[in-house]
Amino acid sequence: MSRVVMAAALAASLLVAVPASGTAADTDYTLSVDPSAKGATIDDSMYGVFFEDINRAADGGLYAELVQNRSFEYDPADNASYTPLTAWAPAGGTLDVVDDDGRLNERNRRYLRVGLPGGVINSGYNTGVNVERGERYDFSVWARTDQAAGTPLHVGLTDEAGADLAAPLKLQVTGDGWKKYTGTFDARQSSTNGRLLVNGGGTGTLRLDMVSLFPRDTFKGHGLRSDLARKIAALEPGFVRFPGGCLVNTGSHEAYEAPNWERRRSFQWKDTIGPVEERATNWNFWGYNQSYGLGYYEYFQFSEDVGAMPLPVVPALVTGCGQNRATDDPALLQRHIQDTLDLIEFANGPADSTWGRKRAEMGHPKPFKLTHVAVGNEENLADEFFARFTQFRAAIEAKYPDITIVSNSGPDDTGANFDRLWQLNRDAGVDMVDEHYYNSPSWFLENNDRYDSYDRNGPKVFLGEYASQDNRFFNALSEAAFMTGLERNADVVKLASYAPLLSNEDYVQWRPDMIWFNNHASWGSTSYEVQKLFMTNVGDHVVKSTASGTAWSPTPITGAIGLSSWATSVAYDDVKVTAADGRELFSDDFSGDAGNWTGNGAGNWGVVDGAYVQSDVAATNPLVTAGDPTWNNFTFSVKATKKSGSEGFLIPFAVNGTGNPFWWNLGGWNNTRSAVDGGNSSRVFHADNTTIETGRTYDLRVEVRDRHVKLFIDGTLWAEFTDESGKNPEPFRQVVTRDQATGELIVKVVNAQADAARTKIDLGRTTRVKSTARATVLQGRPDDVNSEFTQPVRATETQVKVSNSFTHTFPPHSVTFLRIKERQR
Repeated sequence: MSRVVMAAALAASLLVAVPASGTAADTDYTLSVDPSAKGATIDDSMYGVFFEDINRAADGGLYAELVQNRSFEYDPADNASYTPLTAWAPAGGTLDVVDDDGRLNERNRRYLRVGLPGGVINSGYNTGVNVERGERYDFSVWARTDQAAGTPLHVGLTDEAGADLAAPLKLQVTGDGWKKYTGTFDARQSSTNGRLLVNGGGTGTLRLDMVSLFPRDTFKGHGLRSDLARKIAALEPGFVRFPGGCLVNTGSHEAYEAPNWERRRSFQWKDTIGPVEERATNWNFWGYNQSYGLGYYEYFQFSEDVGAMPLPVVPALVTGCGQNRATDDPALLQRHIQDTLDLIEFANGPADSTWGRKRAEMGHPKPFKLTHVAVGNEENLADEFFARFTQFRAAIEAKYPDITIVSNSGPDDTGANFDRLWQLNRDAGVDMVDEHYYNSPSWFLENNDRYDSYDRNGPKVFLGEYASQDNRFFNALSEAAFMTGLERNADVVKLASYAPLLSNEDYVQWRPDMIWFNNHASWGSTSYEVQKLFMTNVGDHVVKSTASGTAWSPTPITGAIGLSSWATSVAYDDVKVTAADGRELFSDDFSGDAGNWTGNGAGNWGVVDGAYVQSDVAATNPLVTAGDPTWNNFTFSVKATKKSGSEGFLIPFAVNGTGNPFWWNLGGWNNTRSAVDGGNSSRVFHADNTTIETGRTYDLRVEVRDRHVKLFIDGTLWAEFTDESGKNPEPFRQVVTRDQATGELIVKVVNAQADAARTKIDLGRTTRVKSTARATVLQGRPDDVNSEFTQPVRATETQVKVSNSFTHTFPPHSVTFLRIKERQR
């Protein structure tokens, strides 16, 4: 996941303008289709899913285990609120979580020692253990006793008040060596607040580890929660990217070793295979513990179960996600390269190979047919990453020349790091580059043509993570409009996956998300509905089509002015704003107080020696603003001095409270580069390596004329640009594909506006089609959100009349797919 520093700081205060709902007028469009003109071929794997253990997507989510902290490995080092008994409560006796020579194994080190009589109760995830009447639940525990006659074990599945939801299990623990004990509950009552009671009788000491409760009904019997897995399978994904994301390249890259069991390790595949009780547990980058019950074998198995291509991501020994460190240990690098070669053998090797045998022992003698491996994720150190990627690539190509090796372009959709990585990837002839971005809905509407200008002979694009920044229907509409551009450029964009895939509503680290759930229910977001519509109606190739656009009248860049900083103390003076005709609109030389300025409460601002000084070097974006939000065609000048800290100046302009202001960021990114970005398009308009000197005073000037901006440093033009986002983003987008198997043209139209789109559709004079077509429609209000209890945005199907030339009105705020059957000529 990418976290753009500026976007994170502003997210709480930015508003995205969306069309209002209400009575719709008709706006006229034309759509011309040439069925004889074959465009880009669309691969079967075009759309897929990206699974990362974020928002409790694995434990408490897709992994069907109902017991939380089943092996007592939770630790405050992973989360300050954790103890080894998190999610457990005493049920009599004395309880101690210990790590000694009596442990279950070297990777499962902690266990519970119970002084008898006594036991524990587990509360599962969310409100408790979900139990459904008529279903079966399989219990297991590893246990040992110091009593020669054995220890009776009472296992109950109860509601919150202690009433039985199923007949209790009666087990007998024998011997002072670890053994696995099992039983099955037949639920007689339902509850979303269930509890699992494990209680030992008699005297002496009972030891417990790996306490587990699984629903018998899992997806294809492979241990995954059925409703979540079915929703993913219903997307018909072409690939599954896993396990991350930030999990891949954050934390220690050292191997798992017993003395280092508490280390925060990056996700390494060898930790996650073999008997589940022998797998490591690990700190999770997203703030909780992960059990690795859902490991690489299960990822491969799930990919196969849903008919998707597996696409694992391995660490390149350069951290990402804001950490920005590179490992300079040649031996460690070679170990990870060898681990990647071993991973390919685990997936594809014969059952008598070293790692293929381990796969076979886990129950899958046949290979998993791995074809793609991604190295690295969102690295912000372009050259350091690429030097290591090159070594991975050479080793993989030497042993497995048929494997496609995926590189990446960092965490952002543009900028210096993005440009550098693309240059390195192009120069090296890399097969595929993974792009990630999370932007406003306006950005997605405006960037439908993003890939039109990409080099057709360069690396292909894997759009591994993208989403519009909310889960409302207008966000889904903007994503749908963008996806028409992905399909139009299917010769360049070969793979694409929305992210994140899953979120437990009670454990949210990131939003938006595609599928939401709690311990008993799951529901698809509006974006899920859009993704499902596109993913299940792809087609085999693009058909040439052109559409008219929406008329617009440009409006000038408008807004007040601001001053800010980032982890830096700054002094500003002699602020002036003049109109284009020279009239003075605003002036402040700070000879008095700073009463003209309004702050956001951050930082420490004050007038010092005739300048406005922000002195808190820890403050991030202590924004102050002044002036009239209706200003346009103005010049804004200020003298700026860096006093101390890690960066330079933040100069916002066009601040009007209705969208994203423009930000002139001088000496940003730890004083390594400068950029101007923002506006309703949220684009970076210029970036370079300008840095800011401490103690030097700079004369900064911003000239705004209609939609054109010029920026000057000490009287010298630094950059200029024209922002065309003054026009509303084009709300009418379309693409046409052909389904060869059914003989259908699939006309896909997104109408992301409050007006209905009355469209004359021309399929050509010689095209013969059946008189009715199937229309699948998603429609709603811009602010509609799907939830557990209501899903206002759901697909509906109707039959519509068509011909080789017909008029169809696409509803306001809608996505419509028309499947038009061609007649044989």
